[in-house]
Amino acid sequence: MKHLSSKDNLIKAILSLSDEEECVNFLEDILTIKETDSMAQRLEVAILLKEGKKFQEIVEKTGASTATISRVNRCILYGNGGYETVINRIKG
Repeated sequence: MKHLSSKDNLIKAILSLSDEEECVNFLEDILTIKETDSMAQRLEVAILLKEGKKFQEIVEKTGASTATISRVNRCILYGNGGYETVINRIKG
């Protein structure tokens, strides 16, 4: 039997969640409030970038630093497509 890495276990755990309530409960247990807020902010930044918003407008709307916005933008441009996949599904 293959030993799963910590990352593998996290991915399996996320994929095992069956509804929004389970997801909320898991995220509240595993993340701090600050970590949850940071993840939510990065997703909002990604959505606004995909909508063509300018950095300054995103700063004003989300409170994200330009460093965070730049990092998210690099992920959108050169990453693995994770933001694109999620944004397409939630905006669907």
